[in-house]
Amino acid sequence: MSDVRESTTATDQEHGPEEEYEGEAVLFTEDHEVAVDVVLRGHFQPIDGRFHWYGRISAHDGVAELAGGRKTDVVLRTTRGQAVGTLTDPDPWQRYRITGLGRPPF
Repeated sequence: MSDVRESTTATDQEHGPEEEYEGEAVLFTEDHEVAVDVVLRGHFQPIDGRFHWYGRISAHDGVAELAGGRKTDVVLRTTRGQAVGTLTDPDPWQRYRITGLGRPPF
């Protein structure tokens, strides 16, 4: 029985819990830069072996202008790092969703 418990514990520690970040960030492209507030989360996806991160950017006119109503690749920088992500459609409250793969910006 102890072998099973040790194996489960090792697997849990290897993948770790989901990670989160809530706070200030800078969203930018080659032409624009916008200071925003974000809520981000992420997790390791064993099916493809990659870290998937995602979240919402608080409503901001500058983000709507930057996205131009279309799917847009951007760089998101937080106090913990930066990563390339993709902005998609806004929700009814004008918060844009952002998603990315690999090393997250938090």
